[in-house]
Amino acid sequence: MSEEEMIDQTSEELMEEEKLPFAKAEVVRLMKENLDDDKMIRERVKVEMNNFLYSVLKNVCEQLNDYPYTTIEYEMFKECTYPYTNITRINQEKERILLHLEAIKADCNALAMDVQKTLKLKDVVEDDTFTFSAPVEDEEELEDE
Repeated sequence: MSEEEMIDQTSEELMEEEKLPFAKAEVVRLMKENLDDDKMIRERVKVEMNNFLYSVLKNVCEQLNDYPYTTIEYEMFKECTYPYTNITRINQEKERILLHLEAIKADCNALAMDVQKTLKLKDVVEDDTFTFSAPVEDEEELEDE
């Protein structure tokens, strides 16, 4: 890589850094603090984490804007951040509901099988002694007479 290409790459990184919503060093420090010591973080991951955090902040602020009040209270903040702070519990609840739905589905299938066995309809229609309509051919013959 020539010196000129390295300068271009460094200037691109600096421009990217300027566009980031949060201080890149602080985000990287927090990531390293919460990752295992043997992990290395690629540049793109550092940038995308920064952008991701900003998108979360924007989403929370949009929800806070939905409140009609001019002052943002802690309870409002807690409500807006609930999906992010309780994701583990939300996923557990989702799994519980899915398992319950599977159990309901199995019960429905068992009931359907019982109905088919016990309330079987005859496949053959019995001859009725009463006919309500005459065949089309007979109607034409009646009209001719």
